[in-house]
Amino acid sequence: MKMMLITMPLLGFQVAARAQTADLIVTNGKIATMAKAREFVEAVAMKDGIVLGTGTSSKVLAEFKADNTKIIDAKGKTVVPGINDSHIHIIREGLHFNSELRWDGVKTLARAMEMLKEQAARTPPGVWIKVIGGWNEFQFEEKRQPTLAEINAAVPDKPVFITYLYGKAFLNKKGIEVLGYDSKTHYEGSLVELDGEGNPTGMLFAKETPKAIYTTLGLTTKLSNEERANSTLQYYRELNRFGITSAADAAGGSQNYPSDYAVALNLAKDGKLNIRTSYFLFAQQKGKELEDYQKWVASALPNKNDHMLLPNGYNLEGAGENLVATAADFENFLEPRTILSDQMEADLEPVIRLLVKDRWPFRLHATYGESIERMLAVFEKVNKDTPFNRLRWFFDHAETITDQQLERVKKLGGGVAVQFRMYYQGELYEKLYGDPKRQLPPIKKMLAMGIPVGMGTDATRISTYNPWMALHWLLTGKTIGGMQFWPKDQVLDKFTALSIYTSGSAWFTGEEKLKGKIVKGMYADMSILTDDYFAAKTDDVRKIESLVTIVNGKVVYAAGDYKALDTPAPAVIPEWSPVKFYGGYQK
Repeated sequence: MKMMLITMPLLGFQVAARAQTADLIVTNGKIATMAKAREFVEAVAMKDGIVLGTGTSSKVLAEFKADNTKIIDAKGKTVVPGINDSHIHIIREGLHFNSELRWDGVKTLARAMEMLKEQAARTPPGVWIKVIGGWNEFQFEEKRQPTLAEINAAVPDKPVFITYLYGKAFLNKKGIEVLGYDSKTHYEGSLVELDGEGNPTGMLFAKETPKAIYTTLGLTTKLSNEERANSTLQYYRELNRFGITSAADAAGGSQNYPSDYAVALNLAKDGKLNIRTSYFLFAQQKGKELEDYQKWVASALPNKNDHMLLPNGYNLEGAGENLVATAADFENFLEPRTILSDQMEADLEPVIRLLVKDRWPFRLHATYGESIERMLAVFEKVNKDTPFNRLRWFFDHAETITDQQLERVKKLGGGVAVQFRMYYQGELYEKLYGDPKRQLPPIKKMLAMGIPVGMGTDATRISTYNPWMALHWLLTGKTIGGMQFWPKDQVLDKFTALSIYTSGSAWFTGEEKLKGKIVKGMYADMSILTDDYFAAKTDDVRKIESLVTIVNGKVVYAAGDYKALDTPAPAVIPEWSPVKFYGGYQK
């Protein structure tokens, strides 16, 4: 690939640095500015968390180096802007990461089951062994899920709970016993499977809702506050390992505001979080969503985030991802599409009116075009007398959104935050609905229309948090099992794929003029990669990690030859935590 070296500092957005000497300079790199395709520089200088300038190594050193400037020699390695996940459940997973055994990246079912057995051996009595998302059978060489018999044989004496996408979960016999589940156990919208004698088999199935799965999850082992703080630090560091520097938290069911945000907020106030974190508020009580938002609109402060690391505690971006329970079009490709309640419009309209009137940005979970059609009708009705007028709003997911619906999204000034859920569910979708014969979601169409598009993982209960797996999906249109799900002519090129994960995602938190490119005046968030993303074979993109991750002009993660620059996270607690023995994503 031909490199275009820029010898003059690039003109960036006007975020002034306080002095023209750098705190940190990265030299001798293949630094992708991402301002345009195939534009690379050799060096970048940073001061007070801002990019001072870029250019050749000799010029940047001559212009910005002082006696106390730290120098990192990239040794020809590729440097990219920090990855920005526009839809991830980062706060929730931070509270639970240390309690979970992750099968993300595991290549065989045999090894997954070995890990389960090993973890059970070190887990104290009464503590649950849990595998919560991030895997499916198509990543395994065996191309199958575990059986209940295998799970019970591996762990007969301690409770085990394993979730599979949003569709089903496995409980071992000990888990059923601990919970006291019997023939009378029932959850609305879900199935607790019974055997011929009326006893629970250990299989839980989501039908209209995943209530059985997530209520059961809520009954398993919870970490203490000290352990939750440690867990959050471990998870954020795990994300830094892959070059993630920013995240928009999409909240979730049972993620209560403000109580479940206290751990992350306190760590941020102490300067211990290494990812720029923005969050959206997710109404919690069915039938009382409007009351929640009325309370939050009166007391919380959206758009006051100066987009640093939770300064002064203000990093609230708006409302969502679910705004009202009746608008939740649950995506479970083990079952036919759920039809939204007739009550949806009556519930959604007053919430949208409130948010638009008070200028609260919002996001809305929407998988199916049939749901989006009805949601857009509500938005258009509100817009007639309370104009959106450039209010930032967007759909999440939108796998089967239509071209006509995209036109309406654009007219209302909206965007679409996309995720790689089909990487894990493409085979299930095709079995249920047939070959889509188009890109799902239609990312290329959105970009061609000028609709803002941001990339995310929706980790961790379906997909892994590893962004390089998501980039592999964008570049190939394949599933994790290798099935060609998209038509080959609809995949993205490497520059476009990375762009929607950096500057593209920045739009969704109002930061498109502040980050996502390595140019003068933007935030100094970037990563030195293990391999050259732009030259690597497409399948090898999945192997990429970060050697050095820089957030706000400071090294927050370093590995390999740069290990001396690293400040490691504290020791993992509790002692039995799977993270202590396996880490997170498995190589």
